[in-house]
Amino acid sequence: MNLVVGATGMVGGEVCRRLAAQGQPVRAMVRTTSDPAKVEALRNLGVELVQGDLRDRASLDAACRGAEAVITTASAMPFSYRPGENTVQNVDYQGTISLIDAARAAGVRHFVYTSLSRQIDVDTPLGNAKRPVEKYLKESGLTYTILHPSFFSEVWLSPAVGFDHSNAKATIYGTGEKPISWISIRDVAAFAVASLDSPAARNATLEMGGPQALSPLEVVHIFERVGGRPFEVQCVPVEALQAQKQAATDPMQESFAGLMLMYAKGDAIDMRETLLAVPLQLASVEDYAKQVVGKA
Repeated sequence: MNLVVGATGMVGGEVCRRLAAQGQPVRAMVRTTSDPAKVEALRNLGVELVQGDLRDRASLDAACRGAEAVITTASAMPFSYRPGENTVQNVDYQGTISLIDAARAAGVRHFVYTSLSRQIDVDTPLGNAKRPVEKYLKESGLTYTILHPSFFSEVWLSPAVGFDHSNAKATIYGTGEKPISWISIRDVAAFAVASLDSPAARNATLEMGGPQALSPLEVVHIFERVGGRPFEVQCVPVEALQAQKQAATDPMQESFAGLMLMYAKGDAIDMRETLLAVPLQLASVEDYAKQVVGKA
């Protein structure tokens, strides 16, 4: 049995779909507050559902019982964040530590953890939660795979963070000249699933990006070519991002500003070693542009 934690999220949902398509047994941990439509979609895949919460250790023990592998993509950021309730500290840090402990107690054989790109090193609550979890997992005695994905195309090249491809407008963080290895959420899920059967992924950390490192301005040019119209581009200076981070009043605001600073710095990843360990065909930014703009 494969337990997926974060199953109603973008990556976790794709992990469940891929495992189900392969005919593998899947158990999805969902919260009582999870989106009913997403829960129903998992049920329609034939996924076994179990109620649980990273803040409730007893529910984690029950969810892990009988599982051979755990894949967690869960995070309080950005969509499930609730100040004082569902936070980076009690979900991304303490909740994941509790999940590791529950997995170890249940005799789980393999634990797959989705973290952040190694190069995202700005001091933020999110990074300060995930890096200690990585260390804890490595020292837990569990067979582990740690995933270090770069910036998700479906998030960072979407209207949610200012890349409004429908209206040909883009907010760029920094000068827009630093290359980033944008990665599709589907490919992150594919790496997570493939790592379960890859000897090279055992007790390993996989740096993950797309097939090309492209600057945000190069990405804009791709969307202009695919969509057939020019973009209106606005750049946010690094100094403004630094001021935003310093003025942040809660962990999510501070973490998001830190990620924007790393975007401005760039995150180019050499994928040769990762693809030797887990060979996959990666989706490009142009593939994503054709998908969302709807024009080849």
